[in-house]
Amino acid sequence: MIDDVEIRELLHDLESDRVERKASASDLRKIRKAVCAFANDLPGHRRPGIVFVGVNDDGSCANLAIDDDLLKNLAQIRSNGDILPIPSIEVSKHEVDGCVVAVAQVDPSSAPPVRFAGRVWVRVGPTTQEAGDEDERRLRERARHGNQPFDRRPAEGAVVDDLDLRFFDEEYLPQALARDVLARNNRTTEERLASLRFLVEGVPTHGALIVLGKEPRDAVPGSYLQFLRIDGMELGDAIKDQKELGGPLHHIMRQLDDLVDINVTTALDIASGPLAVSSPDYPVAALQQLIRNALIHRNYETSNAPIRLYWFDDRVEIHSPGGLYGQVTSKTLGTGVTDYRNPLVAEAMANLGYVQRFGYGIPTAKRQLEANGNPPAEFQLEPNNILVTVRRKITARPKT
Repeated sequence: MIDDVEIRELLHDLESDRVERKASASDLRKIRKAVCAFANDLPGHRRPGIVFVGVNDDGSCANLAIDDDLLKNLAQIRSNGDILPIPSIEVSKHEVDGCVVAVAQVDPSSAPPVRFAGRVWVRVGPTTQEAGDEDERRLRERARHGNQPFDRRPAEGAVVDDLDLRFFDEEYLPQALARDVLARNNRTTEERLASLRFLVEGVPTHGALIVLGKEPRDAVPGSYLQFLRIDGMELGDAIKDQKELGGPLHHIMRQLDDLVDINVTTALDIASGPLAVSSPDYPVAALQQLIRNALIHRNYETSNAPIRLYWFDDRVEIHSPGGLYGQVTSKTLGTGVTDYRNPLVAEAMANLGYVQRFGYGIPTAKRQLEANGNPPAEFQLEPNNILVTVRRKITARPKT
């Protein structure tokens, strides 16, 4: 975190490439471009970039009211899912020489290139510009020398042919990159894989195998989901159905959506009177959010266990290998605080539409459960495992 003295110096330095000034927050798209560019840190400052809101281009005060809504909108830039990998942003309110401003401090990313809406943005002097091929090459080169999480490390022995390149070219790329960016560059598939962190020096990353692999379990043994539908309320009761959902993660999630739809029971809620309404015993969206959250954030590195989904008569249990990670604690879980054990996997699932906003999966599930009349989800947090229990809506009755 930079101190007040440096904030004042940067505010008045009109030539600095670490500063973006905005009179208001009315154009959040331009602010997002600047955030993306600061996260890429092409000049290599290794120091935060600053977006000042409430300041004119010439450094004079715009006399903007800096309220909680404005600060909240700036803070949400991090979790909206259109800047990937997710940038590190700290938003605060400051008074500098009598002018009250909002300050968004953006830390350099450890895994550039960072993209906003499928494009890489960088700072060139005091301006934000779209990166060229050479800029991206420099950013990728820099990323190789940092300490990378498991899903961004190369998988020893893996080759490009282990990936589903048809899916990557035809389905993933159009969702990950802006259409005109995709159309105008003549890169090879390998170059595109590398630019999206799926390839390091010609070797697929673990994240590439989890997301795009033909047989992900060959390299990442725990990358599947085990489902049991149990006829009763104890683990030893008869099993009505069992499945293993495997393959690349997007395929698991598609199968998972079908599985949840099939197993949710919808009944007529006669308590509503003559105009009875359909009432599911579980809200589908809540279960989807909680299970997707487990698939994205589980520990793939040191555990070979799958995600386990146990569906009892009175509850659904989701067992996820790996405890809480980073900034997420028992106190901050479900409050919107985010951190990423598998940032490349999270980015890929956002590109494919399985994540709408980062940090909102558990809060969304909580709202859905409350609206449907289910008890709140229960979280049992252990150092190496997380158990989420969702209890059946007691008033729901099966169809007759």
